[in-house]
Amino acid sequence: MWKSIASNFLTLFILLLVCAGALVGWGKSQYTSSGPLEDAICVRVPLGGSMALVSRDLEAKGAVSNGRIFRIGADYAEKSQQLKAGSFLVPAETSMEEIVDIVTRGGQNTCGTEVVYRIGVTARSAVVRELDPATNAYVETASFVPGEDEAPQVYVEARDDRDVRYRVAVAEGATSWQIADSLKALDVLEGEIAATPAEGSLAPDSYELKPGSDRNELIAKMQAAQEKILADAWEARDTSVPLASPEEALILASIIEKETGIAEERRQVASVFTNRLRQGMKLQTDPAVIYGITRGEGVLGRGLRRSELDRETPFNTYAIPGLTPTPIANPGKLAIEAALNPDETPFIFFVADGTGGHAFAVTIQDHNKNVAEWRKIEAERNANN
Repeated sequence: MWKSIASNFLTLFILLLVCAGALVGWGKSQYTSSGPLEDAICVRVPLGGSMALVSRDLEAKGAVSNGRIFRIGADYAEKSQQLKAGSFLVPAETSMEEIVDIVTRGGQNTCGTEVVYRIGVTARSAVVRELDPATNAYVETASFVPGEDEAPQVYVEARDDRDVRYRVAVAEGATSWQIADSLKALDVLEGEIAATPAEGSLAPDSYELKPGSDRNELIAKMQAAQEKILADAWEARDTSVPLASPEEALILASIIEKETGIAEERRQVASVFTNRLRQGMKLQTDPAVIYGITRGEGVLGRGLRRSELDRETPFNTYAIPGLTPTPIANPGKLAIEAALNPDETPFIFFVADGTGGHAFAVTIQDHNKNVAEWRKIEAERNANN
């Protein structure tokens, strides 16, 4: 009798072990397999949130098939206490295991609201935008000019949301005055800017920031980035280029930056100025003359006058030989590299060609033809406006 009971108990125990193993296997498969989510979603983890709260939200949104398995898996992976606050993009068919990694990994938010402060060469703006998880593209919800326009309500509300991300995007060719003046207008930053940073010393790029950040710390970050870009480019330079120092390279790069916005043209434009420097020709570049008039404080808003082209000033490259005394803007990495490694060309002239690019020439005769063609295009455009 006891042998029969023991045998039955052993059989039941084995059966329970098999069932438990099957259950664990099924649970593991559910945890690691592709999830049921058909379209990407944005999951918000509040400050002080729990894995239980997140699992219920994910279950309600159809991102996980079983919230309990999600929590057990997070516990087993020892990640339940590593939850990070923020807004995170969960792609379609993401497994529970991958979602746990997403909400515990940390780093910047990957979806939700973003405020981008854009500092351009002619204007500045603040844009509030939302990431659409379905398309993984941002949708603009509001825009305004900081320091001039009244901030829209959606921006005011965004400032009270801890999950909102902030960026300052500085365009290549913006001047130091434009950058400093724009930073002064940003109400999420603190600290007084005592003086305009040296022209050319700020690296155009996109910079993450937090509300309450110091303006001077952001400027120092831009300066450190530009110093590294310039040092690396100088180290990799073509030693035959007629530039005596990194400072001269920065000056030429700023002129190249203001002359063309087309990346593929930068080294060609650089070759023209390099050839002129080698031949002792004046650079004859309008942006330098304009900088001498505006000092980088805003846009000239009109064409250059004959008297301005004839007047000898430190920035009038029609009247003075060689480079200007300082950069005329903040050049980007590509312009700096172009100045130090220009294309090998015979060109010494270029003029706009009407497409956004330039027509290059070796002789004055060919250049005059290109100029005549450009003036014809300008006349046609003016007639149509």
